[in-house]
Amino acid sequence: MNNSLNVTQKLISSHLLSGEMVSGSEIGLKIDQTLTQDATGTMVMLELEAMGIETAKTELSVQYVDHNLIQADYRNADDHIFLKSAAQRFGLWYSRPGNGVSHPVHMERFGVPGKTLVGSDSHTPAAGGMGMLAIGAGGLDVAFAIAGEPLYIKMPQILGVKLTGQLPDWVSAKDVVLEMLRRYDVKGCRGMIIEYYGPGLKSLSAMDRHVIANMGTEMGATTTVFPSDDAIKRFLRSQEREDDWKEIVPDPEAHYDLTDEVDLSDLEPMIACPSSPGNVVRVKDVAGKPIAQAVVGSSANPGIRDFWVVGEILKEKNVHPDVSLDINPTSRQVVQNLIDTSSFPSLFRSGARFHQAGCMGCIGMGQAPASGKISLRTVPRNFPGRSGTLDDQVYLCSPETAAASALTGKITDPRDLQELYNMEYPRYKYPEREIVNKDMLLAPPKDGRGISLEKGKNIKTFPEFSSLENSRRVPVILKMGDNISTDEILKAGVKVLALRSNIPEISRWAYAVIDENFYDHAKEAQDKFGGHIVVAGENYAQGSSREHAAIAPKYLGQVAVLAKSYARLGWQNLINFGIIPFEFANADDYDHIATGDVMRLDNLVDSFKNNEKHYAVNETKGLTCELKHSLSERQVKMILVGGVINHFRKQ
Repeated sequence: MNNSLNVTQKLISSHLLSGEMVSGSEIGLKIDQTLTQDATGTMVMLELEAMGIETAKTELSVQYVDHNLIQADYRNADDHIFLKSAAQRFGLWYSRPGNGVSHPVHMERFGVPGKTLVGSDSHTPAAGGMGMLAIGAGGLDVAFAIAGEPLYIKMPQILGVKLTGQLPDWVSAKDVVLEMLRRYDVKGCRGMIIEYYGPGLKSLSAMDRHVIANMGTEMGATTTVFPSDDAIKRFLRSQEREDDWKEIVPDPEAHYDLTDEVDLSDLEPMIACPSSPGNVVRVKDVAGKPIAQAVVGSSANPGIRDFWVVGEILKEKNVHPDVSLDINPTSRQVVQNLIDTSSFPSLFRSGARFHQAGCMGCIGMGQAPASGKISLRTVPRNFPGRSGTLDDQVYLCSPETAAASALTGKITDPRDLQELYNMEYPRYKYPEREIVNKDMLLAPPKDGRGISLEKGKNIKTFPEFSSLENSRRVPVILKMGDNISTDEILKAGVKVLALRSNIPEISRWAYAVIDENFYDHAKEAQDKFGGHIVVAGENYAQGSSREHAAIAPKYLGQVAVLAKSYARLGWQNLINFGIIPFEFANADDYDHIATGDVMRLDNLVDSFKNNEKHYAVNETKGLTCELKHSLSERQVKMILVGGVINHFRKQ
């Protein structure tokens, strides 16, 4: 490496505790801040309790309540009380229910250029929009960061994307990241950090960058990084935090492992069709299809501008009678600032439906679309059934496209509004100062060690898992294809997320989206064989960071996954809880295994300890396949003792 560094290299080198910045090698990073949300945070707090942690060792840690806001019964309400008590006990800030979505609130109140952030939410990289190294991780990795331990990752390659030109009218930041998804799909940036640079940055605000950084996750990227420049300085000034700004820009001769270029001037309105964020086409290619719903908001389009532009498009007009336009405010602060503009009354008069500040429809927490009808959403994901409707038809688009389509009742290229309504493109002017709202943020006490954890009856102690046995004979109870998401492994939504702090109960929903009888098959295999394995294709466990997609299968006796390849977060979570993420040494062996085959895994412990090859014997078919793994020496130790918590206790 020469002495000229890009922004990513500057951030990593200033926090490097172990390893070298060599692509593919394991590095340990010092973590300054952590972020947890309620769908994953309850498990983090139970893990801190299981580890015997006294208080947070980070510079700052925040527990948000933004996912499980619908209180259909006592469970979510009980968990909110538990999270508040745990935040006080362990020394975390607490963002109360209704305060807003973690990522934009964190950027407004706590994000600092040059700092590292790890969060138990896969969209934590949104903070990379302001010059942070922000990485999504499983809850257990976040718990260890809170305890002062390093975050271990494989050093990614750095993809430098040069931005030139300026966004045309009716095209916004969402279209930039959708264009990137069109190029790279949902797995094209695995093992990479995406860094944006170039003259095109001048036209992108801090929240524009948040939109783009947020959805780098959908390409499989470890994180996304932007410089901290004048745009970030203006943003922090508007939040009354200008003193937190520092300039972090690439050196003039900085280089990247890989490069790409996007001319913003050439971009058009884009849209991701069902049911993958990577299924991207131009809006005009699917225009004319009737819609029943449009949802604006979520962490992927959280800024005031994103709501303001919808209000301006709808000014003195009504939402089409066949369409429900749902507004998901991303924070109370955004609502307060929006009320201060002419767009708020426009939204209200147009017939838009307002919901509380939170993730809501993005995570399937209400706002489920009608069966078989099209829903346009500014959210980051459209995995099958994630909306809460099994046969959903969710398209991902910009606020401009959502507003235009809500107006006409069909998918509409927003550029057509110029002719349809003689409308000029509304451009938002960012204020020098925003209304700042800190009222629903509860600071940690100086010493919370005397505070008791308040556990409702749905909160169960974290289960204990045993060490790895040397040989196992187990059946394959499920075979899956490519790009299986964590939403399919352990679904979200109102029914399931309320069980997130109760592993025995939530395990009943493991793989239910793929096989509604999986739980019964797993229990049968547990009784007869003591466990099971599953088989998958490429990019297994993409999407959310929810570690329940590993804990629940582990609770049901999952010994290993045999896959062609893995998404980073899902792979790490499997290791954390002692499930072996094996890969096929010969990808064709995937074709020779079927559901119901009984597999024998011999000499597991010995092969790991002696760094020998692993094999799986298919007793049903009389075949043997070679397996491989990419675990570090440190991770092998975790697998052998049954997971990270067991290893921590032994230490």
